[in-house]
Amino acid sequence: MKVLVTGAAGFIGFFVSQRLIADGHHVVGIDNMNHYYDVGLKHARLAQLEALPGFEFVELDLADRPAVATLFEQYQFNRVVHLAAQAGVRHSLKAPFEYVDSNFTGMMTILEGCRHHNIEHLVYASSSSVYGMNEAMPFSTSDNVDHPVSLYAASKKANELMAHSYSHLYGLPTTGLRFFTVYGPWGRPDMAYFLFAKAMLAGDPIKVFNFGKMKRDFTYIDDIVEGVVRVLNKVPAHNPDWHDGDPSSSKAPYKVYNIGNNNSVQLGEFISTLEKHLGVEANKQMMPIQPGDVEATAANIDDLVADVGFTPSTSIDKGLGEFVRWYKSYYG
Repeated sequence: MKVLVTGAAGFIGFFVSQRLIADGHHVVGIDNMNHYYDVGLKHARLAQLEALPGFEFVELDLADRPAVATLFEQYQFNRVVHLAAQAGVRHSLKAPFEYVDSNFTGMMTILEGCRHHNIEHLVYASSSSVYGMNEAMPFSTSDNVDHPVSLYAASKKANELMAHSYSHLYGLPTTGLRFFTVYGPWGRPDMAYFLFAKAMLAGDPIKVFNFGKMKRDFTYIDDIVEGVVRVLNKVPAHNPDWHDGDPSSSKAPYKVYNIGNNNSVQLGEFISTLEKHLGVEANKQMMPIQPGDVEATAANIDDLVADVGFTPSTSIDKGLGEFVRWYKSYYG
């Protein structure tokens, strides 16, 4: 197939593109190469992708409506994996309009491209952040998610609603993936584990929010990629048995899944594991919880297991070990 991957120079997009190429697909990757974090890291990922036969790169901003329309017209994709977004919960408090351009307008241009070019399946990135004020855990896709606590979370919830409207109106098969705290080699430098490693190796203190009581369903990048690829091949169909108490599916060809490790880990344990692999003890600076953060996340992945037969299972110990090996190799 010919697959469009948006955000191809980003963390998840980089690995998904590699996997799709390895599976024999032709990948066209796009990215606007913005400066939210180190562009050098994005270029390094991109250099690896461009060395692979079966990959093309187009630098493009999804908010550029004519350019996106031309892209779809030129390449005639079979399927789309939409991973591009302005990431970061805390950054959304400082620069909200960046989220409007990337996450709202960007999703709109992709939906329009899919609508007008008979795309077989649109798979797009949502986030565990949509669960917001939900307290019952593990978080289930059957839960109501109408109380986000950040604009970033609201933008991801909006993407799910936008996708459903296009599935209903135009029969476009769409699947949203709520990712839970993705980590691993080549990751985003704004993520906690990346910041911790940098500070610990430099002998600087690390900021431990919510006094170390945060719990996250940390999910290793390989598990995320496996889930994305399996779901891409599981095109949603109309569900004639749908009832309005189930927000994860519809009478339209629409589906939403959680992809998480199904095992919440307290931040203190995560830091201890990172200390072990780095061989450095962290100087912890305890801090209160930050605006927009939630205390805990945990994924119910029953639908993912039932529909595509996949259970993420990489342990924190193995995943952080792989990250540290890459980090020391890349940064010397």
